[in-house]
Amino acid sequence: MNDRKTIDLEQGWDFMQKGITKLKNILEGLPEPQFSSEDYMMLYTTIYNMCTQKPPHDYSQQLYDKYRESFEEYITSAVLPSLREKHDEFMLRELVKRWSNHKVMVRWLSRFFHYLDRYFIARRSLPGLNEVGLTCFRDLVYQELNGKVRDAVISLIDQEREGEQIDRALLKNVLDIFVEIGMGQMDHYENDFEEVMLKDTAAYYSRKASNWILEDSCPDYMLKAEECLKREKDRVSHYLHFSSEPKLLEKVQHELLSVYATQLLEKEHSGCHALLRDDKVEDLSRMYRLFWKIPRGLDPVSNIFKQHVTTEGTALVKQAEDAASNKKADKKDVVGLQEQVFVRKVIELHDKYMAYVNDCFTNHTLFHKALKEAFEIFCNKGVSGSSSAELLATFCDNILKKGGSEKLSDEAIEETLEKVVKLLAYISDKDLFAEFYRKKLARRLLFDKSANDEHERSILTKLKQQCGGQFTSKMEGMVTDLTLAKENQSNFEEYLSNNPNINPGIDLTVTVLTTGFWPSYKSFDLNLPAEMVKCVEVFREFYQTKTKHRKLTWIYSLGTCNINGKFDQKTMELIVTTYQASALLLFNTSDTLSYQEIMTQLNLSDDDVVRLLHSLSCAKYKILTKEPNTKTITPTDHFEFNSKFTDKMRRIKIPLPPVDEKKKVIEDVDKDRRYAIDASIVRIMKSRKVLGYQQLVMECVEQLGRMFKPDVKAIKKRIEDLITRDYLERDKDNPNIF
Repeated sequence: MNDRKTIDLEQGWDFMQKGITKLKNILEGLPEPQFSSEDYMMLYTTIYNMCTQKPPHDYSQQLYDKYRESFEEYITSAVLPSLREKHDEFMLRELVKRWSNHKVMVRWLSRFFHYLDRYFIARRSLPGLNEVGLTCFRDLVYQELNGKVRDAVISLIDQEREGEQIDRALLKNVLDIFVEIGMGQMDHYENDFEEVMLKDTAAYYSRKASNWILEDSCPDYMLKAEECLKREKDRVSHYLHFSSEPKLLEKVQHELLSVYATQLLEKEHSGCHALLRDDKVEDLSRMYRLFWKIPRGLDPVSNIFKQHVTTEGTALVKQAEDAASNKKADKKDVVGLQEQVFVRKVIELHDKYMAYVNDCFTNHTLFHKALKEAFEIFCNKGVSGSSSAELLATFCDNILKKGGSEKLSDEAIEETLEKVVKLLAYISDKDLFAEFYRKKLARRLLFDKSANDEHERSILTKLKQQCGGQFTSKMEGMVTDLTLAKENQSNFEEYLSNNPNINPGIDLTVTVLTTGFWPSYKSFDLNLPAEMVKCVEVFREFYQTKTKHRKLTWIYSLGTCNINGKFDQKTMELIVTTYQASALLLFNTSDTLSYQEIMTQLNLSDDDVVRLLHSLSCAKYKILTKEPNTKTITPTDHFEFNSKFTDKMRRIKIPLPPVDEKKKVIEDVDKDRRYAIDASIVRIMKSRKVLGYQQLVMECVEQLGRMFKPDVKAIKKRIEDLITRDYLERDKDNPNIF
């Protein structure tokens, strides 16, 4: 090694130049044998030797420069001229070929000059051979041509958008150059190509959209928009860089959807309203998919949905109103049938649009909210003087009682009850519903009208889940009471059979209830007929044996009684209320009685006596005859037993029309609400100590909102009342602070 000859620069470079020329010829496709291992070794060794000679013969720096010059010389002499003479697609093909050749050349030359990379460059921290090679191409070729290349690519993309076939592989290769030239950075791709391409895309779709919006119906327009978005996504996967996808789709969505959102949704015969009206489920799903992607895009859709549902619901209310007023005009009282139909229709409406929310709008919270708000609007309207709370309670009653107007299978009943409870969520006066429901439930339980105990308990469970335990505790108590009452009755019968000397004289069934659970009933001290007094005493004694501290209050207004009437034709059994029985039994001792005498002997109020006597002398079954024979009862009438009465049946039931309890229910609820508001105000003030009027009202409304919407005036009144009762006081200086 020591006696090797020193190679001077000229001589060594001549040898290298031969190798480089051979490489260029191979790249240009001229007939030239491939490099053999020996050739490669010789070239590498020459460089090695020239770099390891003692100074001043260490030619590392000069070789490093010559390495770069050989690229520059090749590019200016061969590459650029061949690119400058071509245009459009041909230029793109040439560029792809030249770039791939250039990469091969860099690979070979950096191998020959490899020794430089290992020591010289590493020590001086100069750019590596590979980088120098690529930089030459970037500075000489790319800088000159990138604008021309970009325009050619964009024009091809536009041709493809118009439906022409293009060479996607070519575009992929060209765009790879933009990425590779950045050597790990994306700035060349983004600044030199993507930015302009996005602008062009926006302009292209803006032109398209402005025509489509005029020509197409909303569903057709959406189909086109969806197709365009799909194609653009496809375009990214075939030749654009993946980082372009979100930016590209954003542009397309903006031009096709954001810009024309309002026009599109409100198109006269095909916009969102029309799609909802005509149940175009697929188009609605598409609308959701498209508008979901744009910021705040779903807001207008959900607003239209809300308007639509509100309109449909309000139409149902109007329809029920009209039907009810026609019915009043006809005077035919088909009991609550209209209301029954109305609630059914509301349930169907809810089912239909709930399915839309779940399917078309993939359960999106915005649409759940819209549906809820819409139903809250018309569910709280009420129909011809009946609040929706009452209608719902009546609807449940019809389903749950024997012989109701609804003939449903068990599954159907369960399902319907489930839906009623869902509707209840939209009603603001839940407490009113509870009160009506309790009244109806009481009638079902006490008069043995309930069709199925399972269903009664099942709806209570559902109500409990929806409105909390406090809501149903009384109702659950009522259902339990009945079970206990039955047990109690069998104990009573056992007691009688064990003590034969105690004889009530007539068969007696007593239902013992817990006062707190049941609606309040007026209890009159009716003067019972002697026959009944005895059995009441017997039961009282029996009950005393069980408990000492419970007081029994007898509610005769809910009792029933079977009595025998001995008429001329035949003896008949009459099923009557306890009140009616007491009145009829008076005629065992007197032939005629005046209104006043009956009233005194029974010890009842005017209203009750009128109802009673009307049911016995002016209704279908005339058990009593009255003087004068008119249709109404007056305090001067006289009554006697009608022995001529007869009927084809052996047993007849003589109805006593119930008092209309609606007013009382509403009064009761109002009273309860006053207490609830009081309690809420005191609770809030206890925790806050000092609070302004507005805040207090707001918190109060929020606390009570689950049961009813408190009226601000009512709250104000309760605050005043609590101040007079010293629960709270006004601030000395500021009357609005408590």
